[in-house]
Amino acid sequence: MNIKEWEEYRSITEGIDSFVRELEDSYLKKMVGHVCSTGGKRIRPLLLLLSSEACSNSYKNSLEAALAVEMMHSASLVHDDLLDQGLFRRNLPSAPKKFGASRALLCGDFLIAKSIEFISPYGKKVVQIFGKAGMDMAEGEVLDLQLEGKEFSEKDYFECIYRKTASLFEASAAIGASAAGADEALAKRFGLFGRQLGIAYQLVDDLLEFLERLEGKESKHESETLPRIYMREMPREEAIKKVVSCVEEYVGSAKELLEELSPCPAKEKLFRITDYITLDLLDTV
Repeated sequence: MNIKEWEEYRSITEGIDSFVRELEDSYLKKMVGHVCSTGGKRIRPLLLLLSSEACSNSYKNSLEAALAVEMMHSASLVHDDLLDQGLFRRNLPSAPKKFGASRALLCGDFLIAKSIEFISPYGKKVVQIFGKAGMDMAEGEVLDLQLEGKEFSEKDYFECIYRKTASLFEASAAIGASAAGADEALAKRFGLFGRQLGIAYQLVDDLLEFLERLEGKESKHESETLPRIYMREMPREEAIKKVVSCVEEYVGSAKELLEELSPCPAKEKLFRITDYITLDLLDTV
């Protein structure tokens, strides 16, 4: 599946390119362009647009909200690389490695400020959801640092990955639905879908890192992963199988939340992207 061929993906890419192009020529523009080119699959803004489309048959009015989510995510990657001493991302030098820690930090701050500008027209409820996700992400990083050198429990691990990763998935889907006019109950349903998918996504990412099958990323510091936690009480292969089972459970839960939606192309894309970033990556495990 090539999500880059989807109209929604192309709209996000065009929006990001336009934002970077319109920046005044400066060292900051160079940094922002580099960071935006190393951000990955743009799953979070895609979830937002598809959630909007599933609720209203259009994503056009939600595009700037999607760009806000992508700017927030990009900023978090810069800050993550600063904390973990990340050297490479997507086979390219990380922002701290390429531009230095101080400049990278300021670039991340700029992207957060831009994300606020992008999200501000959508009203109080959406801005609150967005702000909470940003705070959750920061709290997740603090929790990770707090537990550094200590023994992560399974509960600590899931709390950490919810805040660091799944919270923005949750916000993306909920914002997409809200921006399309969904009522509070439906927006919460989309948010829970995003939360379950975000947890499954991070479980897979951590498992692939544990198995040394992640390419294009290198850091001096590695966070705790669920297989290592399980291996305290069981053999390696059993731990891996337990993580895979956990992924399948969260994916199943995410899909159940989509089942009651009316049939439409956006719903089918949400199902496809759910598998694409989780189960499809486990085929070789």
